[in-house]
Amino acid sequence: MQVFDVLIIGSGLAGQSLALQLAPHKKVALVTKRALEDSASHRAQGGIAAALDDADSIEAHIRDTLIAGAGLCSPRTTRFVVERGKAAIDWLIEQGVPFTRNATGGYHLTREGGHSHRRVIHVADATGFAVQDTLTQKLRAHPNITVFEHHIAIDLITGAKFGLPDSGCQGAYVLDKRADEVKTFAASHTVLATGGIGKVYLYTSNPDTATGDGIAMAWRAGCQVANMEFIQFHPTCLYHPNVKSFLITEAMRGEGGILRLPGGERFMPDHDPRAELAPRDIVARAIDLEMKKHGLDCVYLDMTHKPAGFLIEHFPNIHAQCLELGIDITRQPIPVVPAAHYSCGGIVTDFSARTALDGLYAVGEAAFTGLHGANRLASNSLLECLVFSAAAATDILGSDRRPLPSLPPWDESRVTDADEEIVISHNWDELRRFMWDYVGIARTNKRLERARHRIRLLAREIDEYYAHFRVSNDLIELRNLVLTADLIVRCAQRRRESRGLHASRDYPKMLAVARNTVLRNRLS
Repeated sequence: MQVFDVLIIGSGLAGQSLALQLAPHKKVALVTKRALEDSASHRAQGGIAAALDDADSIEAHIRDTLIAGAGLCSPRTTRFVVERGKAAIDWLIEQGVPFTRNATGGYHLTREGGHSHRRVIHVADATGFAVQDTLTQKLRAHPNITVFEHHIAIDLITGAKFGLPDSGCQGAYVLDKRADEVKTFAASHTVLATGGIGKVYLYTSNPDTATGDGIAMAWRAGCQVANMEFIQFHPTCLYHPNVKSFLITEAMRGEGGILRLPGGERFMPDHDPRAELAPRDIVARAIDLEMKKHGLDCVYLDMTHKPAGFLIEHFPNIHAQCLELGIDITRQPIPVVPAAHYSCGGIVTDFSARTALDGLYAVGEAAFTGLHGANRLASNSLLECLVFSAAAATDILGSDRRPLPSLPPWDESRVTDADEEIVISHNWDELRRFMWDYVGIARTNKRLERARHRIRLLAREIDEYYAHFRVSNDLIELRNLVLTADLIVRCAQRRRESRGLHASRDYPKMLAVARNTVLRNRLS
């Protein structure tokens, strides 16, 4: 049994920033499925939204967030996050993040869809990479942080499950993938910072690690989840046979990018008066509609009217990546398609990032805080990571240390090595395809019921497989993906309206009263 003050599962911005804030006072374990750098935060291009300019204001940022959230954002949470925006940015600057400067020596701010002002601070078009690289160097060097790369959490250890005196969360069972050995991690405080659920869909901008692990583990442990139906499809993912999951940042539209059909016709003004600067849900639905109407594989994002020097300076990574694929963005429009990008729902938490289970916290995309409502405003996600990681750190540092009992080791006495791995790969492919077809950008009652039926069949197969064979990375992820898919569909079936990211052809109107979809399992 490995014992720590705090166990953090996940190595994106939420997990890393929390670890660094706790490390001066706590012994921290940070568990990550691959290398520290493999996270959605690392891929974030656009930046972090905060009211930093004199022409901007906290009230304007709050208003834009509430509008994008289609009436479902928590006003209290929104104010809590936005008011702490500048402090979060200042902390990153103190860590050494090299944000892009403007001609006068201040920080350059860009504008993205749904924002009324330029308020997105960034590092060229690779903000996530720069932030993560800065924090990773500090994290690896800190003596109080032990990093466990290539380790995947299997399940949380709770007192209720094992009959321990303390019914809360005591840690987690974790598979060391290199040693092929399950380890027991005990901790007074456990934090889920596992990111999103993008790999439940066939097309996604997310890394391969985004398999809903934290949400699934928390649900099995008895936590509540909410608003899982609201999946944000990023409007502009690069469409190319040789590249998967390469995002074309929203900042391109913020800097004047125009969406066009193959013949050059502009179409966004026909869908929304804000045109390309409309929130992501509107732009993604418009692209999806145009593609289906015209039988297209993609549409095109055109930046050729901007000076070549401007594009190379502001979007160097996108320019270089596209050039490698034979696309010169200074002369050619970029082929793009929508792709699953961000989950606005997750594990229900409070203002200190605490879940309903004592000793368990959730931060980042895995958590439901109430900030994003029915649609996340661009670049609010990294801000949420920073603000709630700081809140969690404050709560953990101010909490009494819970005594840890001796935890039971992982039991493999009744399982054997798997005889047919094809079951896992086949079910993985089937799940992602029917989720894309039936629970995508546009939904119907019939499609959702078809998805639910197939999920039940897959869940039975996977539960049987899990009960008889030793765990592996693929089995753990598939088990979590199927449960996450079930939670998404159950939430979608309960929402009998179209709001934000949930568009139903059977219920095309928005209800007068906005309500969250909260799921409670038998343990909660």
